[in-house]
Amino acid sequence: MIEIDHVSKSYGAFQVLTECTTQVAKGEVVVVCGPSGSGKSTLIKTVNGLEPIQRGEIIVGGISVYDKNTNLSKLRARVGMVFQGFELFPHLSVIENLTIAQIKVLGRSSGEATENGLKYLDRVGLKSHANKYPSQLSGGQQQRVAIARALSMNPICMLFDEPTSALDPEMVNEVLDVMVSLAQDGITMMCVTHEMGFARKVADRVIFMDAGRIVEDCDKDTFFNDPSGRSDRAKQFLSKILKH
Repeated sequence: MIEIDHVSKSYGAFQVLTECTTQVAKGEVVVVCGPSGSGKSTLIKTVNGLEPIQRGEIIVGGISVYDKNTNLSKLRARVGMVFQGFELFPHLSVIENLTIAQIKVLGRSSGEATENGLKYLDRVGLKSHANKYPSQLSGGQQQRVAIARALSMNPICMLFDEPTSALDPEMVNEVLDVMVSLAQDGITMMCVTHEMGFARKVADRVIFMDAGRIVEDCDKDTFFNDPSGRSDRAKQFLSKILKH
């Protein structure tokens, strides 16, 4: 579903990504982790063309993201993205936040978009809040709305960029519970997160990054249960997170 092939990116003289290569199969859940500043968020943003790259190639659903002939708006409509911030339109109700892109980008009728939006609001447990405004919801509820909005576009895969990092600790689990259920439904997911409990529960693979490079790319059991076989940097990372 997602092919990342020798991708490199820099900001001037600062190298952000170096020769990153990996693949995500259909239905696979891949967690991207690593220390702050390791390039995790930049990598995931290159998957739908939000960050330009200098070298390499990314193919999503058979479409080359950085081909000059690729319609990026059309591609992004098929790749769900959930950010750290909720990015909801504050002047629109919850259901309007879910229907506007369906109508304007996918060309669905208002009735069809509303029916689809309500289905996914129900999916994240917020159908009764459809007519509220974002300011009337908690942070966790707003992030669940953002997930429902992405799902209502019927994407071929979902990208999550630290979706719980802006939440109070009490709200983290309600978002992770939704993500766990999506993973169990077989939705292709690539998720940047520091939530290692989530990674251990649902990830098929773990990608560990450091200084813009993919240092580890292995199944979750190998990553968490065989620390002696990991790189020195991954061992250091694991020694800190596995103590808690």
